[in-house]
Amino acid sequence: MTLLHFNIHGYCHGIKLKYFQIEPPDIFAYLESIMEAIQTQELTKQYRIGRFTKKNILALNKVSLDVHQGEIFGLLGPNGAGKTTFIKLLLSIAFPTSGSATVLGHQLGERALKEEIGYLPESHRYPSFLNAFDTLLFFGRLNGLPEQVLRERAATLLDRVGLSEWKKVKTKKFSKGMLQRLGLAQALINDPKIIFLDEPTDGVDPVGRKEIRDMLFGLKNEGKTIFLNSHLLSEVEAISDRVAILNKGEVIKVGTIEEINSQKIVYAIQLSAHLPLELEEKFKSSLPSVVLSENLLTVTLNDKSELNSVIDALRNANIAIEGMTQQKTSLEDYFIQLVKGDAQ
Repeated sequence: MTLLHFNIHGYCHGIKLKYFQIEPPDIFAYLESIMEAIQTQELTKQYRIGRFTKKNILALNKVSLDVHQGEIFGLLGPNGAGKTTFIKLLLSIAFPTSGSATVLGHQLGERALKEEIGYLPESHRYPSFLNAFDTLLFFGRLNGLPEQVLRERAATLLDRVGLSEWKKVKTKKFSKGMLQRLGLAQALINDPKIIFLDEPTDGVDPVGRKEIRDMLFGLKNEGKTIFLNSHLLSEVEAISDRVAILNKGEVIKVGTIEEINSQKIVYAIQLSAHLPLELEEKFKSSLPSVVLSENLLTVTLNDKSELNSVIDALRNANIAIEGMTQQKTSLEDYFIQLVKGDAQ
């Protein structure tokens, strides 16, 4: 087979591509495999307050963000932070004031992109006179799916979200949690490569949330990218590979759950005796934070290597350690600190 020569300059996923040989059918698969699912460059959106005023509201301010293929990415932020606006721009429901973005390598608004995405809005409504099965058929036909494929996929998805026994029941009789399940099935009806979920577990009971989490993990294992927007931080913490925290239209933190939860290294050490004053002063002079409550010593470390020095100092003072636990900041705690401006 004839080999084509490609001379590609630039950076893809942090790797500089300059010159290589590759068979023609494989070049597209290769480039797609290293392509980010979402890339935004200084994406900005301003809304005009009214028709007769020039005053604008800055909903998004120069947001630059990358989402890797095949990951579950969580977008967090208080009300009015710009989360829904960001999703609407990526889906071309709204249009940016400035900046640029690509989704699966497509420019925003391209028809080919619409065929590869699924979307569950936060406040979705379905025709009350349709049953669950017909609702999925309706949305599948909007996607142009062949009838036989559509009917088989609709039945499979209803079973997957636990609604197979309700497929002939009209949606007006559905609870909010059941409508969320139906919404997930609707978002998957076209077998998308990337799925945008806006508050997917809203109104769902704990058992249902666990089932939805398992379903999202299954979609990830199938290679799909999931972009998740939720105010339930415990849910985001349980399933997301990485998260971005948005506040007042700006990204103020991006990282894995482990990176965000390990911002501070804090240990609570139960001592067998009261800590001598001179040793307490020594710890306070060398560590970021030291709190002593009777025989409970709580220390904040710059890095874990300092823990050995603390333990050695306690042993040299003949103070036994009866117990020790690491205290981690939850995503919710760190989120509140960060939004308030108290996090380091």
